Amino acid sequence: MKKALLFLLIIVAPVWAQQKPSSKNKAASPTAVVPFSAAKPKLVVGIVVDQMSYDFLIRYDNKYGNGGFKRLVREGFLCKNAHYNYVPTYTAPGHACVYTGSVPAVHGIAGNEWFDQRMGKSVYCTEDSTARTVGSESLAGQMSPRNLLTTTVTDQLRLSNNRQSKVIGVALKDRGAILPAGHLANAAYWFDSFSGNWITSDYYMKQLPDWVRRFNDGKTAEKYLSKPWEPLLPLDQYSESTADDQPFEGRFRNETSSAFPHDLPKIRAADFELVRFTPFGNSITKDFALAAIQNEKLGKGPFTDFLTVSFSSTDYVGHQFGPYAVETEDTYLRLDRDIAEMLTFLDTHLGKQNVLVFLTADHGVAPVADQMVRDHVPAGIFDGRKMITDLKKLLNARFGEGEWIRSYENQQIYLNHKLLAEKDKSVEDVHEAIGPSLLQLEGVADVVNLH
Repeated sequence: MKKALLFLLIIVAPVWAQQKPSSKNKAASPTAVVPFSAAKPKLVVGIVVDQMSYDFLIRYDNKYGNGGFKRLVREGFLCKNAHYNYVPTYTAPGHACVYTGSVPAVHGIAGNEWFDQRMGKSVYCTEDSTARTVGSESLAGQMSPRNLLTTTVTDQLRLSNNRQSKVIGVALKDRGAILPAGHLANAAYWFDSFSGNWITSDYYMKQLPDWVRRFNDGKTAEKYLSKPWEPLLPLDQYSESTADDQPFEGRFRNETSSAFPHDLPKIRAADFELVRFTPFGNSITKDFALAAIQNEKLGKGPFTDFLTVSFSSTDYVGHQFGPYAVETEDTYLRLDRDIAEMLTFLDTHLGKQNVLVFLTADHGVAPVADQMVRDHVPAGIFDGRKMITDLKKLLNARFGEGEWIRSYENQQIYLNHKLLAEKDKSVEDVHEAIGPSLLQLEGVADVVNLH
């Protein structure tokens, strides 16, 4: 599913006060702000909502409560015209860009995975064969931030005070926890579908803290999967979404339709993967994030602490059902409540004046192509495999038999530079040979030589 480039950024800052409209300027905005203090926040909470396009903030506005998304907009700054200046946008580069302030060409996270010419294989963004899982018997913990080539704002915070600030990353996805937390984090925790535990790697620690073990012993994921996923509201109230059970929506295992309700105990497998594809994946993330704040005493010390939280289930649900599905709307309505619970907790635990919260997205989302085609909107799905097969035939005919193309990932074609040297051919020669053919393909706007 192609990703849109728009994202949103909402900041609720404790060190800025609302400026009251003056009697001389009745039209002054009640949300204009002026600095009144140089005090540092005790805790920064960075929230990334995976796959949240800007329009999700508006589309369900009449159903959101007053304590979640609406509160962030009402009490904070809203940046309406923010863009990522690279393509394609995915989870890993999005998180890396938000927290490094840089771009993939600099921070090195070019995609969720990419082809490494030196190694001759595809590399996952946070994979680390030298790391070991902590908290499970699975291999899901063989991860670290070592592929990230720059520091993050969280790293810089730790560097600024000789690592006395605490930094913790939390997300269902390993990349959503690891990349925001940076290289110097005290911890990054992600969800292991095999065990249902929150885990980490020995890059951070040798064993889980007692509070994490206690949280895992509570079998929270098991509890969320023990009952059906029922819609939060009567189905006829999901007026911002398409009718339930569309042919272009995905179906869960053992389901005969994509309609509500989803009998999670019946359709789940032996593991806990299914919780990711429900709004309860966000809820368990919220639960764990609040436990981290309490047990790590974040915001209680003399230095500013930083908690990064990525809500990943919006992405899983979006890919399963599409951005206009009832399930997607239900997921956002429930996430609104989870965010409201987090903000209320921070009010009482630390006090609003001591917390800086921002919310943004790692990427957006485009409509499901089949839905657009059904509705007579020009759209389609690009067949990358067929394109590469045809290009290999073209290059073999033009330059002779050989493995001219090593891989195709992230809309990028990786050439065999060793073979090019042996055959006395250049990247420019290949670009000249395949460019015209590629430009004839429906769905190709341009062919760029990045060499």
